[in-house]
Amino acid sequence: MKYLILIQSNERSLAVWDAMSDDERTTFGRDHLTLNEEMAEAGVLVAAEGLADPSLARFVSVRGGETIVSDGPFAEVKEHLAGFYLIDCPTPEDAFAWAAKVPDAANTEVEVRPVLDMSGWEF
Repeated sequence: MKYLILIQSNERSLAVWDAMSDDERTTFGRDHLTLNEEMAEAGVLVAAEGLADPSLARFVSVRGGETIVSDGPFAEVKEHLAGFYLIDCPTPEDAFAWAAKVPDAANTEVEVRPVLDMSGWEF
């Protein structure tokens, strides 16, 4: 079963980040890379990425057959998706154990969400 581990940037995580020294920030980044390697070696890693600042996001919609790409409006939110791990493991408990190893989990929560399995859907 596939699970998405979602890492949010929020007031609490930003406060922790701001309080970190440069060395602590470097260690934090290396800890993510180490976790990537550990997940890959265990055969559970499908993908893992950090995401760019939300100001670089674009919204895409289709109206009347025309594709519209826009850069706003942006809601005034204090939380945004900062990154993710997509893993494939047998049980929710396994996914929770991997999520507990995400460096961000030590400072704030990370979300674990099952990926919807559409393999049995008929078309």
